[in-house]
Amino acid sequence: MIKTIDIQEFNSLRADYPLLDVRSPSEYAQGHIPGAVCLPLFDDEERKVVGTLYKKSGREAAILEGLDFAGKKLRAFVKQARKAIPGKKLLMHCWRGGMRSESMAWLLNLAGFDVCLLKGGYKAYRRHVLSLWEKPANILILSGKTGTGKTEILKYMQELGQQVIDLEGIAHHKGSAFGAIGESPQPTSEQFENDLADQWMLLDPSRPVWLEDESHSIGSVFIPHTLYQQMNLARVARLDMPKDLRVKRLIIDYAGFPKELLLHSVGKIQKRLGGQNTKAATEAIERDDFATAIAIVLDYYDKAYTYDLGKRKPEQFIHLETQTELAEENARLVLEQIKHLKDE
Repeated sequence: MIKTIDIQEFNSLRADYPLLDVRSPSEYAQGHIPGAVCLPLFDDEERKVVGTLYKKSGREAAILEGLDFAGKKLRAFVKQARKAIPGKKLLMHCWRGGMRSESMAWLLNLAGFDVCLLKGGYKAYRRHVLSLWEKPANILILSGKTGTGKTEILKYMQELGQQVIDLEGIAHHKGSAFGAIGESPQPTSEQFENDLADQWMLLDPSRPVWLEDESHSIGSVFIPHTLYQQMNLARVARLDMPKDLRVKRLIIDYAGFPKELLLHSVGKIQKRLGGQNTKAATEAIERDDFATAIAIVLDYYDKAYTYDLGKRKPEQFIHLETQTELAEENARLVLEQIKHLKDE
């Protein structure tokens, strides 16, 4: 059986059935639905040839050329599908829900599979993803200077029952010149949006969701524009922590990494640090004086943070002060203050 389904039904079935993406490898690498298995009908070069022929000579000529490419691979497609999908029901899509997914669906249905095709293909999925942040959301922002431990605080807030999305975790980047250290390679911005959407769709819209204060870009990826606009208008819990405690936290976070990585990251901001500070921070790292190096770098980041705060309205802020670097205690501090404001 072959059934065409809309994006709502498709999303409701994703947790129950395997998903095949029959677009080319480069399309899949640019961005794909989380959990999808790539089983391309055409490789990148074949797709280019068929697409060009379609534009120049029409659908019939493109189909015939596509059959030449795909015909010799039909047996392999069935074998790969049987290996990847032990059951006999699956979801499938291509770019627009056209020839590629229809052809693969016909083949796998002939081999005994029940196939649900996404109407409109990956393009429909992307429209749905980008529409998620056009709806007003109850967003709360956790803010604080570099070294406050915001990501860890949010983790404890989640354990205490709050809805939390870790933007930096999804982006595989901590959001500074040092943010790539210890992280796996970043996804594309498109894939970041898809991965973020998967978590966003699980949220209860009647409850607030906590996000960390971020700039529009996190490393090389970008927060969706409509979400970023909402973040800029949200209430902000601003946690102030003494600099010496932040230095202590950052020594634990970074001192164990190879010096060449730290020196490379300092080099990224040398124009902003200035020659003298860059030299002093570099020399401190070389002699294992991480406290001095971090304190120098924090002077730059603290100024940038203060500048960014000025872009928000004063009434958006809830100011909190802490004298501990312990994330669990600071998570409770934030939540107690929020509860206090709600009770007033």
